[in-house]
Amino acid sequence: MTPDQPPFRDPQLPRAARVDDLLGRLGPDEKTALLHQYAPAVERLGVAAFRTGQEALHGVAWMGPATVFPQAVGLGATWNEDLVRRIGEAVSTEVRAMRTRDDRVGLNVWAPTVNLLRHPWWGRNEEGYAEDPKLTSAVAVAYTRGLRGDHPDFWRTAPVLKHWLAHNNETARDTTSSSVRPRVLHEYDLRAFRAAVEAGAVAGVMPAYNLVNGRPNHVSPHLRAHLRTWTDQELLVCSDAGAPSNLVDSEAYYATHEEATAASLRAGVDSFTDHGTDASVMTARIRGALERGLIDENDIDTAVRRQLTVRFALGEFDPGLDPYADITPEDGWDTPQHRALAQEAAEQAVVLLKNDGLLPLAAGRRIAVVGLLADECKLDWYSGTLIHRSTPLDGMRERFGADRVTFAEGADRVRLRAAESGGWVAVPGPGTPEAAHTTARGAQGALDPALLAGRTDLPPLTRTERDADAAELALIDWGGGILTLRAADGRYLSVAEDGYVRASADQPGGWVVQETFRIEEHRGGHLLLHLGTGRYVSVAADGLKVADRGERFEIVITERGEEAVARAAADADVVVVVAGNDPHINGRETEDRDTLALPDQQDRLWRAAHAANPRTVLALTSAYPYAVADAHTALPALLWTAHGGQAAGTALARVLAGDVSPAGRLPQTWYAADTDLPGLLDYDIIGGRQTYLYFDGAPLYAFGHGLSYTSFDYDDLVVDPPGALGATVRARVTVTNTGPRASDEVVQLYVREAAPRPHSPHRRLIGHARIRLDAGASRTVGLTVPTADLGHYDVAHGAWTVPAGTYVFEAAASSADVRCSVPVAVEGESPRPRPVVKNGLSAADYDEQTGTAIVDRTKISGDAVTPLHGSGELLFSHCDFGDGVAAVSVEVAGEGSVEISLADAGAVAFFDVPPTGGGPYDYTTLRAEAPLTGVAGLRVTLNGPVRLARIGFGD
Repeated sequence: MTPDQPPFRDPQLPRAARVDDLLGRLGPDEKTALLHQYAPAVERLGVAAFRTGQEALHGVAWMGPATVFPQAVGLGATWNEDLVRRIGEAVSTEVRAMRTRDDRVGLNVWAPTVNLLRHPWWGRNEEGYAEDPKLTSAVAVAYTRGLRGDHPDFWRTAPVLKHWLAHNNETARDTTSSSVRPRVLHEYDLRAFRAAVEAGAVAGVMPAYNLVNGRPNHVSPHLRAHLRTWTDQELLVCSDAGAPSNLVDSEAYYATHEEATAASLRAGVDSFTDHGTDASVMTARIRGALERGLIDENDIDTAVRRQLTVRFALGEFDPGLDPYADITPEDGWDTPQHRALAQEAAEQAVVLLKNDGLLPLAAGRRIAVVGLLADECKLDWYSGTLIHRSTPLDGMRERFGADRVTFAEGADRVRLRAAESGGWVAVPGPGTPEAAHTTARGAQGALDPALLAGRTDLPPLTRTERDADAAELALIDWGGGILTLRAADGRYLSVAEDGYVRASADQPGGWVVQETFRIEEHRGGHLLLHLGTGRYVSVAADGLKVADRGERFEIVITERGEEAVARAAADADVVVVVAGNDPHINGRETEDRDTLALPDQQDRLWRAAHAANPRTVLALTSAYPYAVADAHTALPALLWTAHGGQAAGTALARVLAGDVSPAGRLPQTWYAADTDLPGLLDYDIIGGRQTYLYFDGAPLYAFGHGLSYTSFDYDDLVVDPPGALGATVRARVTVTNTGPRASDEVVQLYVREAAPRPHSPHRRLIGHARIRLDAGASRTVGLTVPTADLGHYDVAHGAWTVPAGTYVFEAAASSADVRCSVPVAVEGESPRPRPVVKNGLSAADYDEQTGTAIVDRTKISGDAVTPLHGSGELLFSHCDFGDGVAAVSVEVAGEGSVEISLADAGAVAFFDVPPTGGGPYDYTTLRAEAPLTGVAGLRVTLNGPVRLARIGFGD
């Protein structure tokens, strides 16, 4: 260190000392400014500006052209941690490379999303890896290790996990509360985050918009009670966009923004993403909270220290030592290796759902490639801009020859006649050569793509009297009556800020999609409702525009899509129908689905193809599962892949041709019908019987399902008993490729209790391995599992426990295809009754419930239980009253009644709860005589808007 060099610039000092030195040199206003997402430079100290948050879910997003890998759910379907780690390395390398030419690209990456895919209606299903916490954790550890890099001191990028906690609905996502019982919290939701944090490859987490047990995630006590106990590392907690303001504006959880900001800062939020690039609002709130004594300088210092620690790890203060500082676009962006990796990932993500021998396709066949996604390479909200693009049609023509492949999209072809104004709707030319060659929306990158405006450089649609000039539009119904209309030049009808309707969009997209419409019947014709503005398409003198009153149109169908598909199918040897979703429509961030059904138009297309040619393959390309029971019954072959990124079409074609034997496996259950699902807001996977863990019905396709072009035998499963608690379980199974082709196989290891306790999972995934075997080859696969993974959260004693007993270990090809099993005796804890005399009962620690929700005991911590619809019940099993108690007490707020009964007998105590008067957190304790002895179950009945926090027992 030179005499004029401050200690924070000295790489020989411990990092913590350097952070503290820099922290001590910052003034109060400089520290406060660092707490906003857009932290300004501190020029007097030579500290650069810094931005938290670079989206990188499956490639660098929002910053222009980048390598686009398969969606996250597709990466989950690979069940391949080595592959996902390499993708993480590629993505973070491109982040570094792109930053050298655009300093808006940030090194604090907000990825991956580890929310579990509990319910397939969730709009953001595409962002998660799996419905299972073990698989999700494995993939997340791999991706974050790739993003971080393997240098012991410096990080290539700093990953932030999303979204803490129990977040699986977009419907009213900032005001709904997820009721999460302790077992679900510890056995399910927390486990999705824990492994990646403990692996040391995570820089922080992002709280979700929703509430959990009545309390917003941005003031979650679990950040301190759990997250920060999993590591000694200084984790950076970044708020979600606008969520700090939601604490007051939409959730009304606090009366003032100063109180809300103070509460979130003290709970552990370190960086506030709010009001875009304008930091003044949040910094004023922080100063206001400080002036009111709601926080102190130590609270601010703690948050700033966490951010600075991340910045030091990213090499900001050691540019000469940072091993990743010299990555350039020439050696780190769109490299041949990245292109090959994108194709490998897309190939490994394909899941063969059914095959009656039609696949792989024989050489020399005439193939009809049909369907609404047959010539599409769809992106989602968190994609980068494509550099390379391969649609299924492109891939099939390249693989089989353009002369052997025909195409029919299957869109309805329509013309629109203005019934009131007269004439036809026409699409004028681009107007200028420059307008005709304008690049796609977002191609140059945007820190907030939600702010990208629609194009106004093209002329609006017009009205013409000439039949020959009438525009023929491709009409697609994406489900639920949500339509897009596309002109002959491939551009979608869209509405810009000036309200005019133009054929101007390359694809539907944007935060508020401006390319979707709905048809409404009206006086013998149809109104065209533009969904983005909520206004109707009208005909004005200078063109079509949206207005409060719309034009009545006659829709003239020139060709039904199924007619074109049937013609193509009848003229081919085999048909490939490519169906699925557009990731910006019907299921996306801000928008959940309400059905598993394939949209009607696409359902008609596969049926038309099959009627014309029984040799029909259905290839589903989607961000989520569908209920396609009829297709499964009728068709000889079905596949699924998530939207596969830039190499999607090439990958699908290679799988269909047999160049690649499919080995993707489903990362979530595919249910047969909507009736198999609980409500979207039912977060109790145990009581709601959700996911493969608890679902009691027969799924269409099970978790872990996936077929191959070969066959595998499993033999000689051996499991070494763990011996003592704290050890590991080691399992070995021999897998043999008994078929004619080399292929990957995903070996899955499950465990279940031989004598299951009440409400235990049917089976749980505890390990897996994706292996490669040549035809006829065998391999012994070894898996090591911590003994603790056999356990569960014991609500009776508030701890994780592994009960003594016999556990059945199962080597399987899916959760429903167990190939061999072996019982193993495991030493552990003996069952014990609840020590209720000593500890009482926390109301949320029930064994069963009906009609209740968990709510916040206070705004800071704790849980209570309240009825959902006027009344509800709780059941507590095996309560030990010892030699006897004489009285029972309840800690309650609100008003109503509480009745306590023995589970197999009558009531023992009744409490009439008068209004407590001080709001939902004004608790009072009521006592009643109730002689109880021995061990028994208790049933608690709640009536009215009462909140029950605890039940006590004594003399």
